[in-house]
Amino acid sequence: MDLYHQVTGSGPTIILMHGVCHRAHAWDPVVPLLADRYRVVVVDLPGHGESADLPDAGDVLEYMIDQLGELIAEVVPDGERPHVVGNSLGGFLALELGARGLASSVTALSPAGFFRSDAEWRYTMTVFHSLRRAAGKLGRHIPVVTERAAGRAVMMAAFCARPWRYPAEAAAIDGEAIISNTVLDRADRRTFLFSAPVDEELPITIRWGRFDLVLPVRQVSLASRLFPQARVEISADGHVPMSDDPEGVAASIAATVERGVAYAGPASRV
Repeated sequence: MDLYHQVTGSGPTIILMHGVCHRAHAWDPVVPLLADRYRVVVVDLPGHGESADLPDAGDVLEYMIDQLGELIAEVVPDGERPHVVGNSLGGFLALELGARGLASSVTALSPAGFFRSDAEWRYTMTVFHSLRRAAGKLGRHIPVVTERAAGRAVMMAAFCARPWRYPAEAAAIDGEAIISNTVLDRADRRTFLFSAPVDEELPITIRWGRFDLVLPVRQVSLASRLFPQARVEISADGHVPMSDDPEGVAASIAATVERGVAYAGPASRV
């Protein structure tokens, strides 16, 4: 396991996972709202931030799940199953960890994996590739653009309902990452498949932003069919709600964790 991670606070363990082209810093607005009562682990996914690059071949998502399983074994105290939380790609991974019996609860924020057609998949890929081209044209000017609220409002508009709130340093990192990130080049709709069966008692919350321009909120209908036990929350946020409404996100996570504290499901299937 070669995943960069940081641990803050004490209590039941929560693992926070970001989306494509982000890194652990995406959770900065939320961590202080949880760390006073929980043990919070933020991680850079494989191929992101300070974690090791992805292998040259193989199933990218399966590799990520394997790495996260090793992280859980390393950082979670014996006898405890963590509460897993993810946004976008991280939301898919969180739900899959739950499906494999590796979690006590799952909170998924605008999770990937619920493309109802090839057209929906192509739409999301078009959004990312358009953002990559735009960021590539800005190049070395990205840090200058993101210093201003107006610049962030333009650069982060696809991800946030209130993009001017997005931290300047984080926006600069994300703008540069979308140019160099290789996960986008290896993405495949067919790899977004969930393990089954899923324990119907596993506490799950799926929170989706009404103004999500990357994974439109209509995809929540498929999510509800695949995870019928999930509590569904529709919020006035974009695709990355951690900066739009950190208090609301923290509250959703905490409520799900409290449901999960009493949960005792089947052992891991990994």
